[in-house]
Parts: sequence; C-alpha cells; structure tokens
Amino acid sequence: MSSESTAGAVTRTHVEAIVGFLEGLDIAYELVEHEPVTSAAAEAHSVGCSPEQTAKTIVLHDGSAYVIAAITAADRLDLHKLRELLGASRHLRLATEEEIARDFPSLEVGAVPPFGPMVPAAEVIDSALAAQPRLLCPAGDHRHSVLLDPREVVRITAATVADICEA
Repeated sequence: MSSESTAGAVTRTHVEAIVGFLEGLDIAYELVEHEPVTSAAAEAHSVGCSPEQTAKTIVLHDGSAYVIAAITAADRLDLHKLRELLGASRHLRLATEEEIARDFPSLEVGAVPPFGPMVPAAEVIDSALAAQPRLLCPAGDHRHSVLLDPREVVRITAATVADICEA
C-alpha cells in the first residue's frame, strides 16, 4: 500500500474534506492512493486488503431522506433486514446513481464514504465489518481510500452495528 500526505499531492476537494474531517476529530488514519477502481472489491484487491475488511457504502433513499449503511465488499445487503432494523417503510430503496450524483456532487458516484462532512453519517454498519481489525473506506473518489479502526467509524457515526447482510 502506498501512503500519501495531505500536505502534498492531494488536491481533490472531496479527499481533503474527508481527511480534514478525520483530523478534526483526531482520528488516526492512513490515506492510501491506488489505481482507479469502480467497486469495493476492486479497491480491496488494488491495495492488498481482504474484501472482508473493505467497506462497501450503500446509499439508500427513503422518501425524502438518505440512509447510509456499510457492509463488507464480500457481502450483499439484505434490504429486508435493514428495513426491519430501521423500522423503515417499503419506500426504502437503493439510491440511483443519478440521485447520488445530483445530491452529493462533491463525491464521485461509487466512492461515497460512510462518514464525512458531505454525507449523512452511516446509520448501520454490518457486524462483520465492525469486527475487522482495520477498515478500508472510500475517500470520495476512485483513487483514494482511508484505512482506520472500525471502532472509530462506529463512534463518529453513532451507527447501529447489526447483521444486515444476506445469509
């Protein structure tokens, strides 16, 4: 894995915002630059992490509000389990790429982190992801990720930790 300092080559506003958010909360992290990827599984492979320790951020829409959930790159979200956990209506659905691009213009579609100043905090983090010793999360674009303690992600988001993946 290659690491990159925030005072150097990082010029993208969204990456700086994510890094600034973590630094403002005094959270230890490693910024990782990698080849451009378009999936959490490819992100894991690109930096040599397992899919189980790589966060796949799921952006959902429930009427007028967004809900963020995070699961491992190796798993699939069980929407029924998530609806039940949140007491959400049948209107809870995956957000479309168009909605994400429109409502989160400072982030690249498919690279939304489960925390940060420009997205709602994750409401639910899958228990398998939270149990990992380190967690690789997208940092707002397809070329950068952050590696950090999953307990810190749970703490800063105040997310519920629960089994929300398909069996």
